[in-house]
Amino acid sequence: MALRKFKPTTPGQRNKVISAFEEITASAPEKSLVVGKHKSGGRNNSGKMTMRYLGGGHKRRYRVIDFKREKDGIPAVVNSIEYDPNRSARIALLFYADGEKRYIVAPNGLKVGQTVMSGEKATPDIGNTLFLRDVPLGSIIHNIEINPGQGGRMARSAGTYAQLMSREGKYAILKLPSGEARMVLVTCRATIGSTSNPDHMHEVSGKAGRSRWLGRRPRTRGVAMNPVDHPMGGGEGRASGGHPRSRKGLPAKGYKTRNRKKISSRLIVERRKK
Repeated sequence: MALRKFKPTTPGQRNKVISAFEEITASAPEKSLVVGKHKSGGRNNSGKMTMRYLGGGHKRRYRVIDFKREKDGIPAVVNSIEYDPNRSARIALLFYADGEKRYIVAPNGLKVGQTVMSGEKATPDIGNTLFLRDVPLGSIIHNIEINPGQGGRMARSAGTYAQLMSREGKYAILKLPSGEARMVLVTCRATIGSTSNPDHMHEVSGKAGRSRWLGRRPRTRGVAMNPVDHPMGGGEGRASGGHPRSRKGLPAKGYKTRNRKKISSRLIVERRKK
């Protein structure tokens, strides 16, 4: 998981830092696990723009990822580690003993030729998926379910992980990447290890064009708009814009937007760091 730094031979190369892709072992995806990916450009079903600053970008094909890992007791061999344009982490292609092929989010340190398994018989090794009741305390885990059988929802992006702190009755207490401590049912599954590509956070695009390749259009600042367009717009000269807020008038910079009546709030033991 190394990074490449470029010499400033062109303006776009200056300050550019990208992944070296050393861990990638295959250049083309598995055809049976690839589907077409439609782009909305920020428009809804009637063609009206509902999300601004979206559009363009390189054409992508979606890799169908197995977040559930419910093939219990069947060993699988890691055939390749691949790049996925739809997520920041790498993905791994598994060949199961019964002949089925599946993609998973690759954990950091997973190697080609390694055998992984899921279920009660699986050992707590990197890439194996276990129920939280079977995971040793203190273990680093990722791809964690919120509801049993739902599939992994938490700690899936590059370099993220959670830690199993304790178990109390039917709940396990996890320390999440945000610093939040949360209770999750012990019947939920999680995969051992942290996700791959931990250096993703240190990458520097180097130029605006790389954002366009990702489908991100230029964003206009609120203070540069007129009062009719944004609460922070208008004023004589370069006015600061007043209190920071969104286009709809919702305050930013510390204003809590979480619904107080959210049912899952009772499962939070400790709030995330400010």
